[in-house]
Amino acid sequence: MSIFKENPFGHILFVKKFLIRLLGLITHHRYKRFNTLEIEGSEIIRNLPERNVLFVSNHQTYFADVVAMFHVFNASLKGRDDNIKRISYIMQPKLNVYYIAAAETMRKSLFTKALAYAGAISVERTWRSHGQDVKRQVKMTDISKIGMALEDGWVITFPQGTTTPWKPLRKGTAHIIKKYKPVVVPVVIDGFRRSFDKKGLRIKKKGILQSLVIKEPLDIDYENESSAEIIEKLEYAIEQHPSFLKVIPKEEIAAYEELHQKRRFSKH
Repeated sequence: MSIFKENPFGHILFVKKFLIRLLGLITHHRYKRFNTLEIEGSEIIRNLPERNVLFVSNHQTYFADVVAMFHVFNASLKGRDDNIKRISYIMQPKLNVYYIAAAETMRKSLFTKALAYAGAISVERTWRSHGQDVKRQVKMTDISKIGMALEDGWVITFPQGTTTPWKPLRKGTAHIIKKYKPVVVPVVIDGFRRSFDKKGLRIKKKGILQSLVIKEPLDIDYENESSAEIIEKLEYAIEQHPSFLKVIPKEEIAAYEELHQKRRFSKH
């Protein structure tokens, strides 16, 4: 094997492996020492095909969510059962794992560029740009990049496109599912919003119980289910359907909204 072997996006694999190892070593204590990560579903990860798998998750921080998934996926593939003990699992990481991220976010710094090289599929958001609401057409090149990543391996997506809870899912996710027919695996995370800042880089509070639940792949009729039906199925699977608001305490909803307003005004 050539030392300069590349993936479909032109990233040199040994460089990507080095970055994943480094980032894994740097971030491991965030889920093991300062806070606890409770995991469910490791056996599901081990039973998935090598390619064409789409993980669909709710979203709480820019980076801590996806980094946790990299840890859990690799630990599970190395035989860990619902834990990320013995970080040796990161020495030979799965290299064909990708995640969808906003291009403007991944271009902001050297650190985010390193994160992008480790597996980001950078796409242009159609509804938001530089803190402003916009309306843009979906770039077919972005859809094609996601298709390339699915053909090569696993892709993580956060279809709400925001870290604010209970927002509608983007219809483009259903389009991708109908077009490429991947195995769709729901992931539900919690606790990251309380333990990290919005970017997921700074530990905001220690002693928080974080959770990451991997659910069984969804049964989807790619040909006959409408995009709206698929979106509703995803909303229930990742526990972001509006009906969930009926069983969440009003105080918790108010706390989320207050935190969201503070973050919004702090930008100005």
